[in-house]
Amino acid sequence: MPTPALFCALCFGLLATAARAGYSEDRCSWRGSGLTQEPGSVGQLALACAEGGIEWLYPAGALRLTLGSSDPGVRPGIACLRPARPFAGAQVFAERAGGVLELLLAEGPGPAGGRCVRWGPRERRALFLQATPHPDISRRVASFRFELREDGRPELPPQAHGLSADGACRPCSDAELLLAVCTSDFVIHGTIHGVAHDTELQESVITVAAARVLRQTLPLFRVGGPGGQAQASIRTPLHCGVHPGPGTFLFMGWSRFAPGTAQLPLHRARD
Repeated sequence: MPTPALFCALCFGLLATAARAGYSEDRCSWRGSGLTQEPGSVGQLALACAEGGIEWLYPAGALRLTLGSSDPGVRPGIACLRPARPFAGAQVFAERAGGVLELLLAEGPGPAGGRCVRWGPRERRALFLQATPHPDISRRVASFRFELREDGRPELPPQAHGLSADGACRPCSDAELLLAVCTSDFVIHGTIHGVAHDTELQESVITVAAARVLRQTLPLFRVGGPGGQAQASIRTPLHCGVHPGPGTFLFMGWSRFAPGTAQLPLHRARD
């Protein structure tokens, strides 16, 4: 008959195997179940990719997720999360220096809304997922997509390499305009209805009302605003100094998340 020590070793081996099996082949995403986790324990996860996802079924205990490389680097980092709905069974916190936790995602049946967090230089980029207690054992899933990037000059996607990074703050040239029209995720003719500034993320959030949706690969602009206009929020670097004003503009940009979760699109405007 196996000894208790052998039983413990076997259990530990099974849990470790289950954790490894939960990673996707490229190790950019993880899917696992709290049913295999010891009550009160904290599972350790690490995802080194710039984009990925977490799907935690029957959440129990807690998970600590480290994003990016083991060396945080000297530049600040920004992570944006987009939960699947309903997001149930857990809360997601950002770890801060000194062990302080900042709530990012909570349980809720409402529409999916993204949240972003900014870490300073050399600050470890980690998330803490904590299961919430429930009186029953019905199926709950805490699932979200994430994107991690360094907070530096505006980054352009591969299809926009012909556009210089400083172009986020100036009108496009004719050549850049043609390239952007052909490669953008959205091309919108509209007006600026409002601008809010996010100093932590160093971004301006622009509320755009679309007079005409020329193209969009994701349902970013949806009818629902005043007078049935399609509205959406897009983001641009804070140092561009965008402010509300009269006139119509051509907005083009790239969505930073997978279909259905458009977030942080780059923005270019031209009269």
